[in-house]
Amino acid sequence: MPIGEQTLIMGILNVTPDSFSDGGLFASVDEAVDHAERLISEGADIIDVGGESTRPGGAPVSAEEEISRVVPVLEALTRRVSVPLSVDTTKSEVARAALDAGAAIVNDISALRFDFYVADAVARAGAGLVLMHSRGTPATMHRMPPVADIMEEVGRSLRASIHMAERRGVARESIVIDPGIGFGKSQEQNLELIAKLDQLIAQFPDYPLLIGTSRKSFIGRMLADASGTPAPAAERLYGTLATIAVAVLKGAHIIRVHDVKAAAETIRVTMQLR
Repeated sequence: MPIGEQTLIMGILNVTPDSFSDGGLFASVDEAVDHAERLISEGADIIDVGGESTRPGGAPVSAEEEISRVVPVLEALTRRVSVPLSVDTTKSEVARAALDAGAAIVNDISALRFDFYVADAVARAGAGLVLMHSRGTPATMHRMPPVADIMEEVGRSLRASIHMAERRGVARESIVIDPGIGFGKSQEQNLELIAKLDQLIAQFPDYPLLIGTSRKSFIGRMLADASGTPAPAAERLYGTLATIAVAVLKGAHIIRVHDVKAAAETIRVTMQLR
């Protein structure tokens, strides 16, 4: 994945019953394929297929269940679309099955912490690998005390994950990093990471940076109503677009989003301003 001038869009396709903002919407293969094709028509450069929710408190599923959700969708998409397909998983069994079914990228929110054999599957397939910083697990991450220095923590942890990936045979040019907005960070730390994204990019000049802020709870808290109730996921679009504009100005290479058309227009204007 060469680092280019154009910011790419990764469209989110959750084939889960319980994802935080779109769970259950694309449960059948036909519904999932139709949605992916719509995302591509709106400007998605990559489609990221997820079969297990990573929302706080999300119920874990077995590798077999995850495979049964993502593989039929990937096989169908491989026949229908030409953009690269990604699988959002932390399990090596799922990664192997997805790569065999046509995925070209593995998006690992644990950055190999949960299952380092994911790197072996990626290396064997010559695929891309997204390494995302996170702390704890989906069940525990929002109960963990914040680290003192989030920039230092994210940089140190990503360097360790990159080292492991490359040691297990993943090509340097196949690795993308992600600071993991919302995964074990405080409200202030999420904002700090976005505001200082250029500093993180400068630490990792050889690796494209992906960022996903789409509809996340830190935006809902910033858009809380007068009673302090956070804005629901469906009402976080404009807040999401503000974070995308800042991320692009700071140099982000890939933006992961639910709302592709709005993001594409935001990126287009922001790139011209930059």
